[in-house]
Amino acid sequence: MTQTVEALFDEGIERYKAGEPVEDLIPVFKEVCSRADRNSPAWTCLAWLYLIAEKPTLAYKAAQKAVKLNPQDPQARINLSMAMLETGQKGVRSHIEIVQQMMMVPELRTEAEQSFADGLARKADWKSLQKVKDWVLE
Repeated sequence: MTQTVEALFDEGIERYKAGEPVEDLIPVFKEVCSRADRNSPAWTCLAWLYLIAEKPTLAYKAAQKAVKLNPQDPQARINLSMAMLETGQKGVRSHIEIVQQMMMVPELRTEAEQSFADGLARKADWKSLQKVKDWVLE
């Protein structure tokens, strides 16, 4: 029996939290995205995994889709900003400014802080993440 998209997504999140290698998780989230093309959180997760795996071009495409589907998701914009930095794209500032406005909401700020901490724990020398963190949480 095939897992539901929701179950597959939840399982992928749990596996990520358990520390499973991102290379093993990328296919899970690619499947979720292919089965539920309009699932913004799945595209956001896929972009994040691509960023960790040092595949910025794929991360950029996934993050673009996530932002298009949900422009109010700060994590999607954070991922897009990092992917833009890593691929030499212009226009990062406009996304950072939008995220900075979102950080006025305490819950969103806490989520962003946790995401930055998680990213730096997984990839300590992640320059684009550190730059975006400094800009967003200044």
